Amino acid sequence: MNTDESIRFATKYLEDLLSFFGINVAVYSTIEDDVIQLSIPSTSMNSLLIGKNANNLRALQHVVMMTLIARNAEVTRVNIDVADYKRQRADKIEHQAEQWIQEVRRTGNEKILDLNAADRRVVHRFAQDYSDIETFSQGEGRERRLHIVKKDIDEEE
Repeated sequence: MNTDESIRFATKYLEDLLSFFGINVAVYSTIEDDVIQLSIPSTSMNSLLIGKNANNLRALQHVVMMTLIARNAEVTRVNIDVADYKRQRADKIEHQAEQWIQEVRRTGNEKILDLNAADRRVVHRFAQDYSDIETFSQGEGRERRLHIVKKDIDEEE
């Protein structure tokens, strides 16, 4: 299944999956950096689709990805968003990251955070704009933590 077929399949599959739960909407799809972006418009079922800590949203993504893999699709990575939830969440995390970075700059102390993978990615991307700040993740699975540290000036020279 080529890229276009993968996108069409993922879109239709998600629409069919949603209709099984009585949610009849058109899913908007694009592709960005070899990731199929699927956007579900706002409905009265937003909170159910997103779930606590976005667990239902991640489960939907997983189901669509596994189905694409099983069908030997060219593109198998999928990102599903409901009513711009992820974009709004990323904006909120960026705002919080700014505060964490300023705290590390002010105190010089390392900040260790327990964030999910998507939130860690947002902080890593956001922190790239700060030449005096470094971020990295350490640990495995649920024990993985994000570290925000002030760069050692001697390292850069």
